[in-house]
Amino acid sequence: MKLVMVGLGKMGAQLANRLIEKGHSVVAFDPNEAAVQTAVGFGAEAANGRADAIHKFVNEPVVVWLMIPAQFIASEVTAWLEELPEGSILIDGGNTDFRITKQNALLASAKRVTFVDVGVSGGVLGTENGFSMMVGGSSESYQQLVPILDALSSPRGGHAFFGEPGSGHYVKMVHNAIEYGMMESLAEGYRMLKEGPFEHLDLAEAGAVWQKASVIESTLNSLASEILHEDKELNDADGYVAASGEAEWTLQVAKERSIDLPAIQAAVDVRRNSQDGETSYTTKLLAELRNKFGGHKINK
Repeated sequence: MKLVMVGLGKMGAQLANRLIEKGHSVVAFDPNEAAVQTAVGFGAEAANGRADAIHKFVNEPVVVWLMIPAQFIASEVTAWLEELPEGSILIDGGNTDFRITKQNALLASAKRVTFVDVGVSGGVLGTENGFSMMVGGSSESYQQLVPILDALSSPRGGHAFFGEPGSGHYVKMVHNAIEYGMMESLAEGYRMLKEGPFEHLDLAEAGAVWQKASVIESTLNSLASEILHEDKELNDADGYVAASGEAEWTLQVAKERSIDLPAIQAAVDVRRNSQDGETSYTTKLLAELRNKFGGHKINK
């Protein structure tokens, strides 16, 4: 199957590379020419514009996968909808607010273009493990994309269809909010080990033994243990923890529906406060974790 990958950053490049490795064809599109040439190096075909990318599809529906930051999605969707022929599939694989996704799906429908939202989890570890993907749109479009999703999920990932447009991004939004709470709990726990009544505890070893069939065994804890093996003091992090928005959106929806989310609220508050200078060992580990699984900056 062929698709255009728009956005060849940390995630987009991984997805494109994985698809090519699995025998699919990728047209590379990015304003960063160096990123395009890197993709060409692992087998992608370069496009010098949207029209050029579309013309590379012959007797097959045009499939475009957007893997770009949420703040650029509106303009990019508009630009593609002006040029895509009827029957095309436009995929938003980024972390877009599901409410905006629903609006974009309506815009696409008016142009007779199918809009699909795919929440992608796996971070920079996805190349090795495969990706977990949460899909919204229509069951027909989902079935059309199964070969691509199967390729991206191999060997340990997976994908599932959740229903109407926006549902995939909604499930991914809640996933990321849960991630906030899990990360916060782990970071606070390791701080308790470091600053508690027993001096010189081996934090990395504690994390390693927790990975051996304990009930908190997890990818996040494994990464925390790796981080602490490398530097128990976390000297490289200043404790500023950025936030990408999904947990805040989750809290907005929860408030609208009178759903109490105290753990997620607390995790969001810690990140907000770190951005105002309230840092600690906890926020340093949070920043290191974000870097480890997502490639995000460690410092402000």
